[in-house]
Amino acid sequence: MNINEFDFELPESLIAQHAIEPRDHSKLLVLNKEKNEIEHKNFYNIIDYLKKGDVLVINRTKVIPARLFGKKENGVVIECFLLKRYDMFTWEVLLKPAKRWKIGQNVIFLEGVLEAELLEIKEDGNRVIKFIFTGNFEEILDKLGEMPLPPYITEKLEDKNRYQTVYAKDGESVAAPTAGLHFTNELLEKIRDKGVTITEVFLNVGLGTFRPVQVENILDHVMHSEKYWVPKETVDIVNSAKKEGRRVIAVGTTSVRTLESAVDDNGLLLEKEGETDIFIYGDYKFKIVDAIITNFHLPKSTLVMLISAFSSKEKILLAYEEAIKEKYRFYSFGDSVVRQYICDKIIKK
Repeated sequence: MNINEFDFELPESLIAQHAIEPRDHSKLLVLNKEKNEIEHKNFYNIIDYLKKGDVLVINRTKVIPARLFGKKENGVVIECFLLKRYDMFTWEVLLKPAKRWKIGQNVIFLEGVLEAELLEIKEDGNRVIKFIFTGNFEEILDKLGEMPLPPYITEKLEDKNRYQTVYAKDGESVAAPTAGLHFTNELLEKIRDKGVTITEVFLNVGLGTFRPVQVENILDHVMHSEKYWVPKETVDIVNSAKKEGRRVIAVGTTSVRTLESAVDDNGLLLEKEGETDIFIYGDYKFKIVDAIITNFHLPKSTLVMLISAFSSKEKILLAYEEAIKEKYRFYSFGDSVVRQYICDKIIKK
């Protein structure tokens, strides 16, 4: 399967630079298989496509302000992007400029509060650093760090909370599970009132979500690994729904990857914590997820491949073509699509 099969032309003007207010007033593109047509709605209309007995699975990970700026003793400014925590003090990071920080040297982020020593240079170019700090690291990071917006967003983020879901709870993500950014607390309450059960999973979204596929044959692509966990309450809710023939609808690709990573050979969801590098594409047979609510994704990305597995790449690309024609907004702060596996998929813009 060639990577160019998942390519499409996207005008730069359609890459959303800021979020819509209120959150649920973004557009919603619905692929209605029963009517064999595309419907144009607003996100708050999502409730019309949910029904009593459905299970809506959300990724309640929390985005950390993972971008720090510090200085070496000679005044050189170093950008430090947190990737993965090893322990209380040690992190794997990306540095810019990387070559200007040598092993054993320190960088100061705030005098007397936070600095770090470079411990290791990894084969992939990432670095391992040890933080030295006074006080609570999370509080320091919240004060000094910036939210890790993707590189295609160039406008300054005025409100940190707009790159965080309203239901963020726990975790150390360096990118938002963006499909969830459209929900408001009021909309979630209306969904519950309709008889839909909302339950949680956790997946720490990594920087790999921004990295393009760099091989021609997608079978040669190596997925990045991300930490996830599935609580027992979610296991009971989802397995009961599957047994009774009720729909399980995932909010975002991260929820899909979590659910499909924690299933046994009998199709039962497991209470589980671990790392997943699951790569969903082509004729993948979904074991748990019946439908997905997601954003519009980058050309040639693994996310477009995942969405295509819910239908076909031809139908997805036709939907994207329609979205571009109707000037939907793309990527993290963009609109939404909802699509169901087999017969009832929902695509969000």
